[in-house]
Amino acid sequence: MTTTQTRPLTPYQVRRYSRHIIMPQVGSIGQRKLLDAKVLIVGAGGLGSPIAIYLTLAGVGTIGIVDFDAVDVTNLQRQILHYNDDIGTPKVESAVATLKAYNPDTVVITHEEPLTSDNAFEIMKDYDIIVNGADNFAARYLVNDAAYLSNKPLVDGSILLFDGMTTVFKPGQGCYRCLFPTPPPPGEVPSCAEAGVLGMLPGLVGTIQATETTKLILDVGESLSGRLLLIDALDMDFRTVKLRRNPECPLCGDNPTVTELIDYEIFCGVAVTGD
Repeated sequence: MTTTQTRPLTPYQVRRYSRHIIMPQVGSIGQRKLLDAKVLIVGAGGLGSPIAIYLTLAGVGTIGIVDFDAVDVTNLQRQILHYNDDIGTPKVESAVATLKAYNPDTVVITHEEPLTSDNAFEIMKDYDIIVNGADNFAARYLVNDAAYLSNKPLVDGSILLFDGMTTVFKPGQGCYRCLFPTPPPPGEVPSCAEAGVLGMLPGLVGTIQATETTKLILDVGESLSGRLLLIDALDMDFRTVKLRRNPECPLCGDNPTVTELIDYEIFCGVAVTGD
């Protein structure tokens, strides 16, 4: 996904990432790919927390975070980027402090603003991979459309109650609209704030998203592209179903009707927010 840095790893980096470097799938070349990678995470909430933490620990060189919410006491049941003392603090500020404590070498770029049709392309343009941690349909369709139109891979995930799902959309190999061409009517599917979510579930799904992102950077293994991983944590059941590009998809199909970003609040009937 990235151009590997030509400079050698420092002695400190060799020691810090030694458990990666001894892996044949990573090695020193792979670790340098991670150090050169730039990943944008949409949302610093339940999913964004484990995604950001594990990518930072892995040595991803640049992590961007889009979020405009402040830490609320209700977030602390699941959002491990934030602490009790962070209540009232902008999530991006809390995220930077936590990630820098884990790995001071990672560059964390904050975008403390709503992701909109007006700024999505500008925010995404300098990143290699987009990872979606948003929790509502307006944001999900916006991130999907902007990533596809920017020709960038999207690592997607969602959670509710005990259920989670995640997949990878590579350019030209399908998108979120192939799966869900249109959003459900407003109010038909509850949000986490309305229905709840098991506190550990975003850790499970977000860690899978971080793993898929790392595999894309390293260009190893089989990604979830073309597959949807469904997780039922209540029965601890994991199921994978095949996804195929839909030729009738309004975005990535043979005759697309969505060729630019639209007003997603009107499209979905809800405001664009993070988790």
